[in-house]
Amino acid sequence: MSAGDHRIGRVRVLTGAQNGKYPAGNSLWIDGTDTRAVIDPSLSLQARGDDLAGRADLVLLSHAHEDHTAGLALFADASVHVHHEDLVGLSGIDGLMQIYGYGGELAAITRAWVLEQFAQVPRPDAKGFADGATFDLGGSTVRVFHTPGHTRGHCVFRIEPEGVLFLGDIELSSFGPYYGDAWSDLSDFERSIERVRGIDATAWVSFHHVGLIEDRSVFLEKLDRFAARIVEREEAMLDFLGEPRTLEQMIARRFVYPAHANLPFIDAVERRTLEQHLARLQQQGRVTAVEPDTYRTTL
Repeated sequence: MSAGDHRIGRVRVLTGAQNGKYPAGNSLWIDGTDTRAVIDPSLSLQARGDDLAGRADLVLLSHAHEDHTAGLALFADASVHVHHEDLVGLSGIDGLMQIYGYGGELAAITRAWVLEQFAQVPRPDAKGFADGATFDLGGSTVRVFHTPGHTRGHCVFRIEPEGVLFLGDIELSSFGPYYGDAWSDLSDFERSIERVRGIDATAWVSFHHVGLIEDRSVFLEKLDRFAARIVEREEAMLDFLGEPRTLEQMIARRFVYPAHANLPFIDAVERRTLEQHLARLQQQGRVTAVEPDTYRTTL
């Protein structure tokens, strides 16, 4: 077992570089008596020295984003499963581009970047599951909870009887919830956060940043802080819209990414995020469109 890993019964937390900081991630390995499973094989697995390659019988994915599937090449003979809503993302790079929703030059740039950085391997043989599905590994069972918002098919997994809840990209980081793709949904993400809050568990593992938590009070504190980022973004938008602003001005202001971030898809993510918040704020009567693509807080 590599340094930094943690074991809880048959469950092993495979800690990624910098505690799973993107583009790395924290994966799970489960040694069932009948089936060996890996959940969200990350880019970090490629660099490990304990020879996990080829040893998994089953791969379970919280969703189909590039960083959660980057280690699939290590398990070519394993059976791969993801929620049926995200299956298209495993069909190949074109399917993944559908989930992002990027077009034109941005799609071409992102396609090349994903293939170069994550060595994406299509798995058109992958099978879909639904909410409530279970996988019996022998001595351990993995139970699926559908938690959409990040993607349409995003799920968390509880491993029983260990009580480990794998959170995928309900990641508890200070960055906050990400709902900036075409297949993301702000309201779904909020409902999923509340669903996760009510799932019985004794340990929690996030794919990025936080990693393993074994204290429920710590988990709830981090979950509350994570959820609060949504409110903070809305409050910052309302403050910025004290005078009329165009959508392009809002995108340039950045409400999701820090000013120093430099990735090709940032503007697209900001746009998709802002559009969802603006739609809700207009519905609530808190923001008014004063002309096409120009908004201000309601007087």
